[in-house]
Amino acid sequence: MKATKPKIFGLILAGGYSRRMGRDKALLEINGKPQVEHVFDLLQKYCLKVFLSKRADQKSYKNIASINDTDEFSGHGPLGGILSAMKEHPDANWLIIACDLPFITEKTIQTLLELRDPQKQATAFISSQDGLPEPLCAVWEGHAYGPILKLFNEGIHCPRKVLIKSDTHLLKQNDPHWLDNINTPQEYEQITKKGAH
Repeated sequence: MKATKPKIFGLILAGGYSRRMGRDKALLEINGKPQVEHVFDLLQKYCLKVFLSKRADQKSYKNIASINDTDEFSGHGPLGGILSAMKEHPDANWLIIACDLPFITEKTIQTLLELRDPQKQATAFISSQDGLPEPLCAVWEGHAYGPILKLFNEGIHCPRKVLIKSDTHLLKQNDPHWLDNINTPQEYEQITKKGAH
């Protein structure tokens, strides 16, 4: 059965410098597929269009359409990428996924979209580590651009802090490992030994 596509765009966050990993996390292969392709393939099933958020000096992956940080938001990490996408496509709602979350599955996406509250500014899972909102696997609603931009202009550039200060619909994770990420070669080695997805 083909998944239904709500009126939502996907955004893969891949603009980090991967300093602790020592190489581009978007290209880490798990179960025979680079992470960026895994996320792209997932998002394509549920989003009308899928974009890649990257730095201007990064190459594109797999011919995925890119959204480069605008001058206004450049150098401000994931939130800069999110705001650049919202500014470029003001009529879209955004399903945001970071490229370093190897345990995200179709069930993760389905849960997020089925329980999404479009009246809120965002819908996000609660971290199984600290109980705070997880901003990098979340739906950011297009109508929230103004309030988010206001927070950005007030100096709040952490996406998690933005969600804490916003009207965010929070969800429990069905699997506490859904949003575990990879930051170091040691973590990558552990994951490749046991597999993901």
